[in-house]
Amino acid sequence: MVIERDPGEWFVGGTMAAFSGPPPFGWVQRIDADTLAPLVTSPELPCGEHVWCGAILAHANGSIHSINGSYLHRLDPHDLSIQAEIALPADRAHNGLLSLSDGSLITKDLRLEGQGGTTITRLDPDTLEIRDSLVLPEGSMGRIGADRTPTGDHVYVPGTEHLWRIDVTTEAMTVDQWKPRYRTANDDWGLAWDSCVSDGAAWVMDCGDIESVRMIHNVEPNGRYPEPPGRAMSWRRDAPWAGAQRLLRMSLDDPNDIQIVEPFGTPGGGIIAPPVHVPEHQMAIAWDSINGGLAGVSTAEATLNVAWQLDVRSSMQPVVFPESGELVINDFTADGFDDIIVVDIATGELIDRVSTGSRIANGMFLTAGGDRDLFYCSTLYLSRIIWQ
Repeated sequence: MVIERDPGEWFVGGTMAAFSGPPPFGWVQRIDADTLAPLVTSPELPCGEHVWCGAILAHANGSIHSINGSYLHRLDPHDLSIQAEIALPADRAHNGLLSLSDGSLITKDLRLEGQGGTTITRLDPDTLEIRDSLVLPEGSMGRIGADRTPTGDHVYVPGTEHLWRIDVTTEAMTVDQWKPRYRTANDDWGLAWDSCVSDGAAWVMDCGDIESVRMIHNVEPNGRYPEPPGRAMSWRRDAPWAGAQRLLRMSLDDPNDIQIVEPFGTPGGGIIAPPVHVPEHQMAIAWDSINGGLAGVSTAEATLNVAWQLDVRSSMQPVVFPESGELVINDFTADGFDDIIVVDIATGELIDRVSTGSRIANGMFLTAGGDRDLFYCSTLYLSRIIWQ
């Protein structure tokens, strides 16, 4: 993913996707926003040999923090040298990194169903010393989300059956009583990815532990094989469940208030990213990456209703421009190219399309550039896209 630190100062980070062969490593670059050429490159960052998309953030202390696999690094923003390094308590790939309102960092390891409880770790942003940690009763696949409270933060963790909320204060982390159940073990739907916290609710899509995700996280180190797995890693493989893709709304006040909609109704749905809710337009956006389809789900009434559908195949974490009412997301076309599309949030009209040239789509983040532009990252390509 790409992030901005000071105005006009852009960084990109990732992990070498070495499913076999030489050990993988994390990396961060400071880039020229116009040419995308690297200006400075970090040393190779240890990741415990786990292959997974890491995360970076720009902290208020001036540093760039990078998480890859089971390691967290603090980097100097100017020369990207390593200022601090820690091997995290759980020797697995970690999914997501946030800075909370007190400046502390929080992350979690990634575990599928049957792989034990997920470890949540909070660290000091300067020294990377561990402040506290806890283990949830369930594994967790999707990234964490956070919302500020009068006393600290709420951190939302998608488990294998429940969505968990952790109450974080300066002194401690405790598991909240709020834990809505979105599935039961071995039912017709898969696990949830990240949540979107918006308008008094947490929004998730389930059906996320598709075959390629299971392949990566059912081996240790995660994603490492003696021989290249090839097309077995494709996110286009049939889903390992019968259920259609679902969008779920869970009230932040009442864990029993859960609304569910199946926008497409096609069996064997699957995704590798979270939904987005746009309160300014009373619309949630969901999709089915395996079968195809993008949908706007109206939240204007007491129940969720599908307002429009678009015949595209999206997989990425989208960007919303609420002022203009535009959604930007990818469309992996029938001829095997990953395009970026602009969609009218209210009507589902396809406003514009541009080809990135990439022959691989994945679930990475799009990043808004601040001037009707965005940055696109995939396994093969880094692009900046500008529209008028």
